[in-house]
Amino acid sequence: MSAPFVVVGGDAAGLSAASKCRRTDPDRDVVVFEKGQWISYAHCGTPYFVKGQVDRLEDLLSLSPAAVAERGIDLRRGHEVVGVDTDSQTVSVRADGETFEQPYNDLLIATGARAVDDPIEGSSLDRVFTLHGLDHAAAIRAFLTPPEEFAVADLGGGDALAADVVERYGAMSPPERVAVVGAGYVGVEMAEAFDAWDVDVHLFQRSERPVPGFGDAVGDAVIAALDDAGVTTHLGEEVVRLRGGAGAVDTVVCDSGSTLDVDAVLVGIGIRPNVALIEDTPIERGGSGAIATDAFGRTSVDDVYAAGDVAEMPHTVTGEATWDPLGLPANRAGRAIGATVAGDPQPVGSVAGTAMVKAFDLECGRTGILDHDRARAAGFDPVSETITAGSRSGYYPDAAETTVTLVADRATGRLLGGSIAGTDRAAVRIDTVATALGGELTVGELERQDLGYAPPFSPVWDPVLVAAKVLNGSL
Repeated sequence: MSAPFVVVGGDAAGLSAASKCRRTDPDRDVVVFEKGQWISYAHCGTPYFVKGQVDRLEDLLSLSPAAVAERGIDLRRGHEVVGVDTDSQTVSVRADGETFEQPYNDLLIATGARAVDDPIEGSSLDRVFTLHGLDHAAAIRAFLTPPEEFAVADLGGGDALAADVVERYGAMSPPERVAVVGAGYVGVEMAEAFDAWDVDVHLFQRSERPVPGFGDAVGDAVIAALDDAGVTTHLGEEVVRLRGGAGAVDTVVCDSGSTLDVDAVLVGIGIRPNVALIEDTPIERGGSGAIATDAFGRTSVDDVYAAGDVAEMPHTVTGEATWDPLGLPANRAGRAIGATVAGDPQPVGSVAGTAMVKAFDLECGRTGILDHDRARAAGFDPVSETITAGSRSGYYPDAAETTVTLVADRATGRLLGGSIAGTDRAAVRIDTVATALGGELTVGELERQDLGYAPPFSPVWDPVLVAAKVLNGSL
């Protein structure tokens, strides 16, 4: 019998690949190594678990270990792959204090990414959190819960939960003031989560606007939404140091010299790909630092694939390799690689950076290239327009203003990207723009698309069509 398909990492990309491989070739042996206890969970749902909108940790799981076993996959939790030998086609695995060698016929590296906190001095202090896993989310929610109301069993998680850490935070008095460092996806969503617990929330961002990848119009709308909700924003303020007594954080220090007394800090300044496993191998990394792959997820070494937050993928607009760590591309790439390994080659597809974020009642979306400097670097001559239009027919109740920005290439009219913000089903409208990018539509072609119309759902001219019409006029 040939060596198995070995998968390193038991989350979105890894288990998607393992499941698809087994479905396509039921006789193929598939082994998945996961160094932790949690598998196949929704990273993006963790702020809503902290907030309390999601009751239990199990609600964030896509697959349980039992369901994985039913698919014929050999899942081994608590097994850390610590080395790869591409010459002998083996991986070194550490479990229960011992190390063994596992041969592979095909190998998928799906080790994901890790939260960044090292640029900030003092980030190892107690009551300084990141949010990159269910144990992190459970610890934060435990800390927010009054001790007399806390019970670790209420969080769920079973034997996968790091109960000792969670119980320690559950015994503490809840924080009254929390600093959130970084106003990207995690920072904005966690500001809302903390606010739901009646905490005084201070959000720090070193640039002048939150969610910078969404463009100026969306950033301005998010500022207004945060202000309306009572979140104190510190824009243009870079946190450089966290101070604390008795080992626990109590002060935030900014580069300007300003300080803020706090009871806890959430650091959400980004993530980096987990590439330590390949450092001593010939597997190549791309310009982003993530693993370089081709259209089928193959690395520079035969029979080795990479997918998810650890790997690059081609960009929909430029065709160039990019690192875009989001859930759908990870699942899609994993599924494609699983089919390829099983003998049915499938491309992993491209990524446009399509993303959504919620800031209290405000919904935001973005896709493609919004930054003009980035567009010029890719060889385009960008021009953009921003419009505001109603989300429904003006006479229909609950219509809300929706702001849309579209960017196009002046010479060809090709659509390059877009963003959107509003309170009435705004974010999902970005999918229209993403689909247009995938089809390489011009702004004029987008303007002529036959989108649905009915007063409860959209005006005759959907806000995306209005933006295309205005931008096409400029072109």
